[in-house]
Amino acid sequence: MSWAVDFLPEAVKDLAGLSKNQQILVKKAIIKIRDNPLPQNEGGYGKPLGHKHGMNLTNLLKVKLRGEGIRVVYKLIRTDTKMLIIVIGVREDEEVYAIASRRRQKHGI
Repeated sequence: MSWAVDFLPEAVKDLAGLSKNQQILVKKAIIKIRDNPLPQNEGGYGKPLGHKHGMNLTNLLKVKLRGEGIRVVYKLIRTDTKMLIIVIGVREDEEVYAIASRRRQKHGI
C-alpha cells in the first residue's frame, strides 16, 4: 500500500534548492519510502528520531541518502496513511534537525 505524500511549503523549497541530479535521487527515494514509511522497528525504512542535540524530534523519522549526504525528515500521519515531508537537506545533522524542530513548532506538528 502506498502512503500519500505531502510536503511542508518549506520542504518544497528545500527540494527545489537541490541540484537537478539530487532532486531526481530524492524523488526516487520518496517514491520508495512511501511504499513502507514505517519505522525500521516495524519493518519500514524510517529511522526514528527522538531527542537530538537538545531538540525534541519525537515521532519524526528520517531517511538518509548516504551517497549524497541528504536527509529527508518526515512524520507519519497514521489516521490518513499519509506522510508529511518536513525537511530535505544536504546539511550536517544538527542543522537539519534544528530546521525540523523549528518547522515542527511553526506548523504545530
